[in-house]
Amino acid sequence: MRKTTATPADVARRVGGIPAQPGRKETGSMAEALVPGDGSVTQAAAPGSGSVARGVGAGAESVAQATGSGSVARAAAAGAGSGAHDAGAGAHGGVRDVIAGAGPVGPPGERPTVRLRDVGPEDQPRYAPEWLELREPADAAARAMDLLDPLRIRLANLPGRSGLAIHDLGCGTGSMGRWLAPRLDGAQHWILHDRDPYLLHFAAVASPRAAADGTRVTVETRRGDVARLTPDALLGASLVTASALLDVLTREEVETLAAACAGAGCPALLTLSVAGRVEFSTPDPLDDEIAAAFNDHQRRGGLLGPDAVTVACEAFAAHGATVKVHPSPWRLGPENVGLTAQWLRGWVGAAVEERPALAERAETYLTARLAACAAGDLHVTVHHSDLLALARPTGGV
Repeated sequence: MRKTTATPADVARRVGGIPAQPGRKETGSMAEALVPGDGSVTQAAAPGSGSVARGVGAGAESVAQATGSGSVARAAAAGAGSGAHDAGAGAHGGVRDVIAGAGPVGPPGERPTVRLRDVGPEDQPRYAPEWLELREPADAAARAMDLLDPLRIRLANLPGRSGLAIHDLGCGTGSMGRWLAPRLDGAQHWILHDRDPYLLHFAAVASPRAAADGTRVTVETRRGDVARLTPDALLGASLVTASALLDVLTREEVETLAAACAGAGCPALLTLSVAGRVEFSTPDPLDDEIAAAFNDHQRRGGLLGPDAVTVACEAFAAHGATVKVHPSPWRLGPENVGLTAQWLRGWVGAAVEERPALAERAETYLTARLAACAAGDLHVTVHHSDLLALARPTGGV
């Protein structure tokens, strides 16, 4: 694949023929070409590039020896505490135009974005790559650097180490790999897991090409649902990573993840889980009420939301792991106007969906907050937590 300094989305569009504005009428046909309804393997070749992107049916896997730029997306960030629960804006920006769960695609017609194919009501939302790309700079700035030294020490002392096998769960467009791979020494093979082959394509073509010491980084993609992770899926793993994932899992799924890491004897670095707290530079009486409604919205359907880190600590500790937690807040100011505006719409929109009685007051609140944001007068801290679980080594990798 060609080297490039473009953003992940730019690369993916060129390589895979991905439309520049997902959600337009032609997007559906392209998505269906990449991922047929029967789940069979197809190939979408880039015009002039000679490279191939593979869309793989559930449970299958494809390998990409990726040599992407490793650059962080330079677009203004747009996101919220967690990729799966923060809401994106509708066309007009008002409370009633906000789709709770910004980032993911809602039911048909709710938000113009990427849809691989029609899905049933039992399917979970799919994430627009624009959402994940735009939040990447803020995610990178927030992740807890203090957890890297203990992680490096553990990785350097893994028995039988001859290179790292790193599993990135719910990888999205691959932002975790772009952040972490250049900060670790030694040859690395990243196994990128996501249920969405469209996002796996983004992740593969824009993956980093070299570790901190210049050794090679390679990539393999595996399509599958993290919620269906089996203990043997991580056998041979040196490290498990995830970003903005824990809070969209259930207690049972987190316990399964902890058991799988313990069985593999590998550490887990799980970043950017929402903490349920938000602070504004200029407090408003409605802040706490909206925050409480948003947190309740995140717990819908048995998901852990802001309770995720506590549950994960308990689950990993029960398997004998040493657990370290460090704050990883987003600190948003005038330089993050795009991010802050989108986060506000999502935060308020989810709260209103949870408590419709808030709608009228929330509309006024959101209008005032967006005006302050546009004027560069608003600072907000969105709290997250990063977790490092150091499982007991099993004696080999």
